[in-house]
Amino acid sequence: MVLRIHFTGEDLARTRIAPECDVLWEVTLSLYRLCRREHAVVFRQWKNEALAKAPAATGVLTTLVPPRGYSVDFLTPRAEPGSVAAGIEALRGTARERLRMDLSELSMRHPNRRLPGWIGDLARGESEPLGAVADAAGAYFDACLSPYWPRIRAQVAQERARRLRMLSEGGWHVVFSTLHPSARWSFPTLELAYPADHDIHLNGRGLVLQPSFFCRQTPITLRDPDLPPVLVYPIEHDLIWAHGDSPDRHPTLTNLLGPTRAQVLETIGHGDCTTGELGRQLDIPTSTASRQATTLREAGLVSSHRFGRAVIHTITELGTALLNGHRPGLTA
Repeated sequence: MVLRIHFTGEDLARTRIAPECDVLWEVTLSLYRLCRREHAVVFRQWKNEALAKAPAATGVLTTLVPPRGYSVDFLTPRAEPGSVAAGIEALRGTARERLRMDLSELSMRHPNRRLPGWIGDLARGESEPLGAVADAAGAYFDACLSPYWPRIRAQVAQERARRLRMLSEGGWHVVFSTLHPSARWSFPTLELAYPADHDIHLNGRGLVLQPSFFCRQTPITLRDPDLPPVLVYPIEHDLIWAHGDSPDRHPTLTNLLGPTRAQVLETIGHGDCTTGELGRQLDIPTSTASRQATTLREAGLVSSHRFGRAVIHTITELGTALLNGHRPGLTA
């Protein structure tokens, strides 16, 4: 079974790599990881901790996101990238017709699954159950994702920088053909393994490529092809995150560079990133991130190159050696 995405030349010009994590896609896909019997090492610690502290309202979400198969499209509305508040408000403002269509599809795709009575109220567009869904998404994010969010964002930013580098060096052919082992790109069609045969004709709308921390095995998209086109795909994980990360791992580095500059170097060390991504990941002004990166570049610890209007920073051999506490060319 295959997902086929059909492009025109105009679609290629409008295709882009999402600038940030999508909060509600991570909420939805993490629910799959939470409810399925999976043994992926990268999620093991998170899953154990999340199961222990998931709020009672999580049951509202798992009604809409079964462990297998179709989950409702309206849980992942288009919203400001990386913003929890914007995502929750977009969910709270879901149109009645969207609710009716998606919940009808949910019932049809899972005929043996008994749905609670409030689903009927939600399908009619009543504000109270929709508000409960939005509140449940916010409570679940706060309890189960927020403590890990900086590390999740850092890994997604690393993947984004890698894709931008591929795009600048090899074009969309390299980006598309390496999205997943099953990916096959031959203009005008991108094909990927998928749970069901599914076609999306972009028709000039372009495509958003959304790297996702909690996406696993195969890329995923929205069922309704008339919705804004998005392809969510799994990133390559740094397994260090799964075992926790102490903020005091490099006390000597902090003493040498100062806390902010040390954090900037360590963030770039996790993966290439733009100045804006540095600011967002560390919650510092972009001007501060730019200043600190300039100082590190002048010291030979990072290199920077321009891609369009963005500047991408990469750690150098000397910077890596400083992070690892040994001289360049020597093992620790």
